[in-house]
Amino acid sequence: MKSYAVDISKSASAATIVFEALRQAIIDGELQDGMPLRQDEIAKTFNTSRIPVREAITMLEVQGFVSTQRFKGAVVAGLSRSDASEIFEFRALVEGTVIERAVSDISPEALARARGFFEAFSTSTDPMEWGNLNREFHYELYNASELSYHLKIINNSLDRVDRYLRAQITMTDGKARANEEHGAILEACEKGQASLASDLTKAHILGARDTLLEVLK
Repeated sequence: MKSYAVDISKSASAATIVFEALRQAIIDGELQDGMPLRQDEIAKTFNTSRIPVREAITMLEVQGFVSTQRFKGAVVAGLSRSDASEIFEFRALVEGTVIERAVSDISPEALARARGFFEAFSTSTDPMEWGNLNREFHYELYNASELSYHLKIINNSLDRVDRYLRAQITMTDGKARANEEHGAILEACEKGQASLASDLTKAHILGARDTLLEVLK
């Protein structure tokens, strides 16, 4: 976790900084499923005491990134097939609603930015970029909904599955399929077809769910 290390010995928000760093390391896959989070080692890495580390781990556990196991302590939480299925089904419902609400108010500038992210995703060969580009693409289309609570929940859901989606895209034909589906969603938004954009978004998410469940076997 060296890339996330920072000296926070004099910081008033040490727990928050440790939390954000560990959370990002888990999302990026640097801290993998089942990996123990040893408080002494983390405290040393961040030049802080165990108290903010303990608080950070508690926050991670609340968000589902960490679980506490007997004899092992805190470890990076994996994602079961049932959990993955539930998250994607939830995303399909929420994101379908959000994009349907947003379509009539998406500005030409936002559509142009979304197309830029779509093209960047299409041409990127770096798997570490795919999650962010995918998220930026969808959020450019969602932001006009002004459903801030929905968007926050969507973001949290994506955090939980991002590293698995990256693996799914890498191990399957997921990138080509995502390109095609992103293009169809974007075209529906550009034409002001809110209901179609919603249906395509739901199908896009549920299709990714089905592929991911196969990978998780």
